[in-house]
Amino acid sequence: MRQVLLIVDVQPSFSPPAWLLRDIDRLLGHMPTVATVECHDEAITPFQAQLGWRPPEQERSLIAADRHFVKHGYRPTNEVLHHLIQLAPERVLVCGIQTETCVLAAGFALFDLGLRPTLITDLTLGSSLDPSGALGARLWRHHFRHTTTLTELLATGT
Repeated sequence: MRQVLLIVDVQPSFSPPAWLLRDIDRLLGHMPTVATVECHDEAITPFQAQLGWRPPEQERSLIAADRHFVKHGYRPTNEVLHHLIQLAPERVLVCGIQTETCVLAAGFALFDLGLRPTLITDLTLGSSLDPSGALGARLWRHHFRHTTTLTELLATGT
């Protein structure tokens, strides 16, 4: 099965644990990889005005993905989505930070394009509302159905 890995916002400002970086790295080299990085531009997404906080203006991914894209806001940019379409995957595996917000927003964007989003449930973290990511995983299953785990992927030789 042709797969692509989308890594959502695994960046220093979100303080990912070492195990998340290590385990995502285990998938590198097995398929094309794309990482997003959340950066702030108030003119594009008014985080400060609406929520009273903002991500950093400059940031980098902590994962050595094949391609990196900056985004402003919750969902992947059209540039990210176009790149994923060009890779013509049968499914897009999704992992990263903020399972119930940014990761879920990526799922909706991928679903709307017919790219069969599949959440790697043990490679996501939630927000301060739900650090475990369980709420986001439940929402994902409800909306998109498809989930997997790192163990399942490694067992298939992904």
